Amino acid sequence: MPTATLTADLFVSADGWARGERSPGYFGYFGPELGRWIEEESARPQHVVMGRLTYEALDAVPAEARDEGYEQMTRLPTTVFSRTLSSAAWPGAVVESRDLVEAVGELKERSEVPLRTMGSLSLVKQLLNAGLVDRLRLMTFPLLVGPGGREATFDGVEEAELALVDHTVLDGRILLVEYAPTGRPIPH
Repeated sequence: MPTATLTADLFVSADGWARGERSPGYFGYFGPELGRWIEEESARPQHVVMGRLTYEALDAVPAEARDEGYEQMTRLPTTVFSRTLSSAAWPGAVVESRDLVEAVGELKERSEVPLRTMGSLSLVKQLLNAGLVDRLRLMTFPLLVGPGGREATFDGVEEAELALVDHTVLDGRILLVEYAPTGRPIPH
């Protein structure tokens, strides 16, 4: 059986922050094409991997904001990595307390569907450094967060060469770029 691919999705500001001190969801740039992309990506067969903080933030979405898309997300096969949670409320979720790199390596070997991260910046950094990410998709939003930036997207990530796989513009302002790590050293 072939190894499942792992795609890491990250939403970032143009100056490289995963969030800002006062940034709303999607940095305030949600639009119809971004909504359609999220809906289409969520409808694909996949196994989601995420960290505890992302899970808790998504699980805390108020009931009035839980639409069909939200409910569909909670039913996806999901592994939440946590050493403190013992269970997850979502019907499709299980909690994994073992080592992230080891467990994701095993998931890649046995999963019949592609793996995808949802948020979870710390988790993505560890998976990038372990060489387990097959695709890195960056959704770059058109703003500079500046001094209010929180969570530098690639702080602590080791150097790696990336090959451009695809790119598109959503809503005339958001750049979606997909890269594949090449495994080759970067030019010096």
